[in-house]
Amino acid sequence: MSHRVCPWWIGYFLISPLRGLQYRPSDILAPFVREGQTVLEPGPGMGFFSLELARRVGASGRIIAIDIQQKMLDRLKRRAAKAGLLDRIDVRLASPDSLGLGDLAGRIDFTLAFAVVHEFPDAARFFREVAAASKPGALLLLAEPKGHVSDSDFRTELQLASSAGFEVVDRPTIKRSLTAVLKKA
Repeated sequence: MSHRVCPWWIGYFLISPLRGLQYRPSDILAPFVREGQTVLEPGPGMGFFSLELARRVGASGRIIAIDIQQKMLDRLKRRAAKAGLLDRIDVRLASPDSLGLGDLAGRIDFTLAFAVVHEFPDAARFFREVAAASKPGALLLLAEPKGHVSDSDFRTELQLASSAGFEVVDRPTIKRSLTAVLKKA
């Protein structure tokens, strides 16, 4: 699997309105995110999904957006402030080898892992950390880009997720993505 991190400047392409023609955050997130939830978004970049997540969790919910690139997080904060949603988003800088979720043990209702797990040097650790932060029954939407991630590598990610305590409960279709919905046991 590739473990190359997307350069920060690519983030501007990832928040382009043209990307919204392919991936509609509202449609992708609607089945999973509700008002009042605590949502984990590792690798949010400049916030393509973050603003929609913040709208969906409402004033009583929380988004924890974690990235290893400060420039991505700075742009995400500017976009969230402009949209009036910054108070719902906890923006955190992670280290390259850990998400640093120790303070979130058992608090996460939903995790969005969209085109990000393949960038982690240790996918097993990623799933263990997310599992430890997740409530029993919490869902994780795992979507990896076809072309960057092979079917075999995706199966490996699913095995690692299973070893961490997640089970596949659905295989929805998202354009140009290998996708699974996982539930924490």
